[in-house]
Formats: sequence, structure tokens, C-alpha cells
Amino acid sequence: MSLECNIDAAGKAARLKGGIASLAGGLLLAGGLATGIVDGTFWWLATAGAVFGGAFAIFEARAGWCVVRAMGIRTPL
Repeated sequence: MSLECNIDAAGKAARLKGGIASLAGGLLLAGGLATGIVDGTFWWLATAGAVFGGAFAIFEARAGWCVVRAMGIRTPL
């Protein structure tokens, strides 16, 4: 799988907005875990998933590359 551009400007914008929202949500969850508002293994996994997913979506937006499209699945954006 090469990282050649496979999304347009609208796809890049959508991935960037979604990535920022996911990253912000993950950081809010991390704050909740640090202060003891929420507790448990599930919340640690949700936090890690949100932060990793958000960071990856921002990478996709910056690179102009979508892993789902690279696998041959057509996406609406």
C-alpha cells in the first residue's frame, strides 16, 4: 500500500475535522480519568482509541490518503 493521494479537498477537510474532534474527546476523557471522574479499564481503552484514531485521521488529512480507500472500498467523501 503506497501513500499516494486518494482523497480530494472535501475528504481532507472531513477527516481533519473528525480527527480534531476525536482527539479533543480523547483528551477530555484522559482528564476525566486523571481527576477520577471516570474509572475503569473500558475508559482507558476508549481514551487510547479516541486519541490514536484522532491522530491517525489528522495524519490522513495531512497526507491526503485514506486507508479505507487504499483497500479499495469507495467512500462518499
